[in-house]
Amino acid sequence: MFDIGFWELLLIAMVGLLVLGPERLPSALRSLQRTVGGIKSYSQRMQNELDNELRIKELHENLKKAEAQDFSDLSPELQRSIVELQNAAADVQRPYQKKSDKTETDDSDDSDKQ
Repeated sequence: MFDIGFWELLLIAMVGLLVLGPERLPSALRSLQRTVGGIKSYSQRMQNELDNELRIKELHENLKKAEAQDFSDLSPELQRSIVELQNAAADVQRPYQKKSDKTETDDSDDSDKQ
């Protein structure tokens, strides 16, 4: 990443020790470590988000290709995309189905009580 050798690192440590003093140097290093960790986690989240968006774009393009071919004689890649989209749609609908089933059950219980 950085091309820092032993002597450069030693010089940075000495300057840090002189500027901050021995009391504040450990807390400054911990703060720096937390900041670097936060930046790394943020960049990882951004990378995951970009990968997700690119995958969604790829699935969308494959769906357009499949629609253009009227879903007949699709390549294996397009078939996998269609199956993945169908599974994603089923996963999205599942929580709503559970709520509607629960509501219907609650409604029927209410009518039984009356």
